[in-house]
Amino acid sequence: MVEIEIDGKKVEVPAGSMVMDAANKLGTYIPHFCYHKKLSIAASCRMCLVEVEKAPKPLPACATPVSAGMVVRSHSDKAVQAQKSVMEFLLINHPLDCPICDQGGECQLQDLAVGYGKSESRYEEEKRVVKPKDAGPLVSMQEMARCIHCTRCVRFGQEVAGVMELGMLGRGEHAEITTFVGEAVNSEMSGNMIDLCPVGALTSKPFRYSARTWELSRRKSVSPHDGLGSNLIVQVKQGEVKRVLPLENEAVNECWISDKDRFSYEALGSAERLTQPMLKQGNEWKEVDWQTALEYVAHGLKNIKHEHGADAIASYATPHSTVEELVLLQKLTRGVGSENIDFRLRHSDFALDGQVAPWLGMPVADVSNLQRVFVIGSFLRKDHPLLATRLRAAVKAGGKLSVLHGADEENLITAANKIIAAPSDWLAALSGVVAAVAKAKEVAAPAGFESVAVSDAAAAIAASLLGGDNKAVFLGNAAAQHPQASALHAAAQWIAEQTGAKFGYLTEAANTVGGYLLGATAKNAAPAFSAPKKAYLLLNAEPELDAVNPQAAKAALQGADMVVVLSAFKHGMDYADVLLPIAPFAETSGSFVNCEGRLQSFNGTVKPLAETRPAWKVLRVLGNILGLAGFDYETSEAIRDEAFGKGVTDLSSKLNNNAKLAPVAAAFGAGDKLERVTDVPIYFADALARRSGPLQATADAAAPKARLSAALAQQIGVKAGDKVQVSQGSGSAILEAQIDAGLPANVVRVAAAHASTASLGAMFGSITVVKAGEGK
Repeated sequence: MVEIEIDGKKVEVPAGSMVMDAANKLGTYIPHFCYHKKLSIAASCRMCLVEVEKAPKPLPACATPVSAGMVVRSHSDKAVQAQKSVMEFLLINHPLDCPICDQGGECQLQDLAVGYGKSESRYEEEKRVVKPKDAGPLVSMQEMARCIHCTRCVRFGQEVAGVMELGMLGRGEHAEITTFVGEAVNSEMSGNMIDLCPVGALTSKPFRYSARTWELSRRKSVSPHDGLGSNLIVQVKQGEVKRVLPLENEAVNECWISDKDRFSYEALGSAERLTQPMLKQGNEWKEVDWQTALEYVAHGLKNIKHEHGADAIASYATPHSTVEELVLLQKLTRGVGSENIDFRLRHSDFALDGQVAPWLGMPVADVSNLQRVFVIGSFLRKDHPLLATRLRAAVKAGGKLSVLHGADEENLITAANKIIAAPSDWLAALSGVVAAVAKAKEVAAPAGFESVAVSDAAAAIAASLLGGDNKAVFLGNAAAQHPQASALHAAAQWIAEQTGAKFGYLTEAANTVGGYLLGATAKNAAPAFSAPKKAYLLLNAEPELDAVNPQAAKAALQGADMVVVLSAFKHGMDYADVLLPIAPFAETSGSFVNCEGRLQSFNGTVKPLAETRPAWKVLRVLGNILGLAGFDYETSEAIRDEAFGKGVTDLSSKLNNNAKLAPVAAAFGAGDKLERVTDVPIYFADALARRSGPLQATADAAAPKARLSAALAQQIGVKAGDKVQVSQGSGSAILEAQIDAGLPANVVRVAAAHASTASLGAMFGSITVVKAGEGK
């Protein structure tokens, strides 16, 4: 540790720290623009000049290393004069357009100009002009003349998001920040550049000119999307959500959020919002009052139970539903005598039920410090944007990432080892790693693994996991949804145990872990909609987009006597009988349990739209109408406290990834049959993202293509851009072909969760592809 003095106060900091770090530790504010605690040092703005004893001129606090006995003055006449001179230079070319600037009121330049700027300029020359840029639907670069070249946005892209989408062209007064050759900004983390910009050069395109910062009230919330549970600040004006920003929480999302977290609020005002209960009568939809709708549902459920038995009733929710909603949905379902309740709509293997309650297996913050990581079956960057940034940081710090997947996905993280194999060969690939670990450790392999051949890639992954101290093996969404999920789990668990690695799941959605803890699962679970029922209650679910097999889901729903849709949006009009408008996350209170077992509660930020009601209230009243016991809750907090206990926030002790399954060896297939690998695109993963206009205008929301290996494309005679007919089960779809060099020869990658692919079958399994017009 090195002791230095700043403004008469002594402080100890680690050797190699900068003066700015020491000032931060003391709580001494030094003005700055380019410095940011999460980014590398640029020292380009010079606003943080300070006086250092024995130094001939002021030095930048952000780039001056501490030395023993150093004496620093941050507010001396010499320092302040230097800071004022820098401010004068910064304002020479700045367009003084604060009255129309979206950043007005939360602008660092504006704030510091008050303290360090002069009331008038000595310069009368014309100000420079920088042409506006088009960076896509999320980030506005219309006023780049305001840019002060702090390069925070450039460094963020390189260092955190992993892709350099902005850079600086030119020198001197011709220097400007721009995108590459007119490209749009497409990173799933791009909105953070808006927060980082200390002036109004980068602003939010959807929010632009819609409100002033001082008109907005700020409310805390939690992201309803991926399994991380990012902390949010929801900003509201006149009962309408205007903007969503990150709430800093170093243990969860640091100071970042993904674009899905940031811009999905645009769906709250979608034309597809369901605002009034609706009943289908004689094939016509009619708006009704709540009493009529709920009594219709209760009457229908009683009739179906009477005529077909309670087992003919099933309830399905998505894992984006809150703790409170899942508690009451399963209470209601079991209250009418049915066990058919589940939230794992994309799963097809339930052999681990009763043995595990899957979770990350470690605190989220520890992911940044991992030295060896093995990720199995994950479209990592799009499924878990913020966990990917932590893994990226770990690899940059010297960690080694190994991947087993069905597509060589660009995660913007350097992978030390990769096995890219068809999904049916994942178990065989893991068997190779099991055998390699046993051989390297000179321990007995599990029974049946004696004759498993070890490939070079499997040996490299085993060697990687056996080195280093801080290690983890993670199963991704695709592994959890795999038809052999339990066998993959058993092999991965054995590898983790033998290599001393932590073992966990990169969980799918905001409340996946909560769903397991609450027991919102059937006792003898089967893939959703695989056994048709007479009545369905659907909570937040769009089965044609959310189920493992959309074909089976559609058939089951169309054959049912009653389908009740509880949703914030109008959908399922062809198979539903009742539509009940429930409140999305911004309009209801509730809780989510994130991937590390952290229980996070939030309040509604605006009032529910029109006749919309929080889902927990709808289910409570429905329980009362049905005459069920235990539906007398006054608040959502009462439901949460009953489920987990009062004041409890850490639920990790109730979670468990260790199963009692013995690993089973498998051999690689012949590779002669085509099979599907399926991703769920980031902006189609849930109902809110699907209806956010700005997100749907991004490259990530483009209609799915049939992605083929070059060998397969040549075999069926198609080239990129041609139309192909993709068939699976009883349905087919016409899609545009795309050549993907990162796919095995016998794999076709087709996204799920999109209307254009909803006619296809299961997310895994055999598939056929022919040139359009040549099919049956």
